[in-house]
Amino acid sequence: MFSGERLAKRRQELGMSQSQLAEKLGISRPSYHNWESGKTKPNQKNLQRLSEILKVESNYFLSQYDIVGIFSKLTKPSQDKVISYSQSLLEKESKLINLSDKKPRKLYSYKVYEKLSAGTGFTYFNDGNYDEVFYDEKLDHDFASWVFGNSMEPTYLNGEVVLIKQTGFDYDGAVYAVDWNGETYIKRVYREEDGLRLVSINDAYEDMHAPYEENPRIIGKIVGNFMPTEV
Repeated sequence: MFSGERLAKRRQELGMSQSQLAEKLGISRPSYHNWESGKTKPNQKNLQRLSEILKVESNYFLSQYDIVGIFSKLTKPSQDKVISYSQSLLEKESKLINLSDKKPRKLYSYKVYEKLSAGTGFTYFNDGNYDEVFYDEKLDHDFASWVFGNSMEPTYLNGEVVLIKQTGFDYDGAVYAVDWNGETYIKRVYREEDGLRLVSINDAYEDMHAPYEENPRIIGKIVGNFMPTEV
């Protein structure tokens, strides 16, 4: 049986976030999260990719109960080989952990302001209050904001941070922060003859129409997103 706990442990040993590993695998972060939480398990192709990226044997992800069961069925000479090989792996992993302890991961601080809605809209921030969060990459942006709602999943998750560049309209279909009727939204934006069409990634949400006469304003383009790193 696949062990999500062993997957999470190995990922953390290598200092990788769930988002980073999901990107390397070419899958969404929610799909990857389900592996670690035990809701689903990777297919054979993804299992092989995991072992390559995390630099372990594919049977590394077996639970301890599976390993004991397999070991008990081996002959004595084969059991001796398994023990010898396991001891060798343990020494290598101990060295990796020691190196990781000596070189702590560098984290970058982000000031995250009011929430942007990925749903029905949320009051635009003006009071200057912010939360300080951390991430292990330094990403260029003008300001950062929280995502509130699930209309932009699976790309932008509720509780994630989005990074915004204060640019004008770039092209149809790009994701922008939009100020409309005193509320803000994060949506794909299309310019039409009589207004802006705000489109969600989540198919459960219908398109929204912001007439030009109501002065919808593009705050900026979304240039990145991440789930803050726990410190």
